[in-house]
Amino acid sequence: MKYLRPLGLLMCGLLASLPAGAAEQTLRVLAWPGYADTDLVGVFEKRFKVKVEVTLVGSDEVLRAKLSENQGGDFDVIAANTAEIHHYVNQGLLQPLHPERIANTARQLPRFRDYSRIPDIVVDGHVYAVPYAWSDMGLIYDRKQFSQPPDSIQSMWDPRFQGRVLAFNTSNHNFSLASLALGGDPFHIGAADFPRVTEKLIALRRNVLTFYSLPEEAAELFRSHSVALIFANYGRQQLKQLRDAGVDVGYVVPREGALAWLDCWAISKGAHDLRLANEWINYMLEPDVSRALSERQDLSNTVQEPLDASPSNRMIWLRPVEDDQRRAELWQRIVSGERPPLVEAR
Repeated sequence: MKYLRPLGLLMCGLLASLPAGAAEQTLRVLAWPGYADTDLVGVFEKRFKVKVEVTLVGSDEVLRAKLSENQGGDFDVIAANTAEIHHYVNQGLLQPLHPERIANTARQLPRFRDYSRIPDIVVDGHVYAVPYAWSDMGLIYDRKQFSQPPDSIQSMWDPRFQGRVLAFNTSNHNFSLASLALGGDPFHIGAADFPRVTEKLIALRRNVLTFYSLPEEAAELFRSHSVALIFANYGRQQLKQLRDAGVDVGYVVPREGALAWLDCWAISKGAHDLRLANEWINYMLEPDVSRALSERQDLSNTVQEPLDASPSNRMIWLRPVEDDQRRAELWQRIVSGERPPLVEAR
């Protein structure tokens, strides 16, 4: 009589012989806080019978580091602003996508479907990203400490608020802010202007309480240290978070204008399943999911017109900068308290 293997052992052997990942397909998402809430992820997992692994980041620098590891092979879809999308395309970390294969792009507002007019997402005739969420980066202020709302970026340097200002820990945005405060181009700082802009950032370091990384951190610091003013890197998402906590704060777009970001979904060069990556982007553009983003995070989505938008002529959309590596190196010296050689006394 032929020996029959027990059914359990037979099934174990069968599963072991299947290709890795065949038993449970996984979508790997790299995104910002609030972009992949657990309940919304759960709906997607149930609908497509997959597992979703979400990795959250708190800065563009961390996002770059995560995506560059293994040449983008650790993630399938990412959320990044348009300037970063351009950088990733240049680094060969993304692959073109086809909006016509993502049905819900037809639901988006017309200005977000005209890809040729959105800077940095079309390269060499190929579309690399689909717009998802946007916000200006204005100033959040404590109404109790201001008789009138602050109207200028220069308020961050106001000595009256020394030790009660919060700025974001990032190189590109801070150099852009300092250049803007000095009346210069935020994205193209000339070699002759770098010393002056760097000195401006040294002065900012001396005026702030600290540089925060995540919106929750900023909210806690605001409440516990009588903070008067915050540069809102996360935009109105931070404003909602503070107001939901019962803090009496206001929000302004300074007269110089506010840096503004347009975050998009893109597909990594190392994506395992293009169909599933497209399904994720399509799901994110469903009306209910987009509405949840706006209601929970107070960020504008690309499907519905925002109820409270800043004047478009005062939004300065992020663009690639003249030398992000130089900015990063100088910023590390500034934030550590070391005086950069570029501006050493002569």
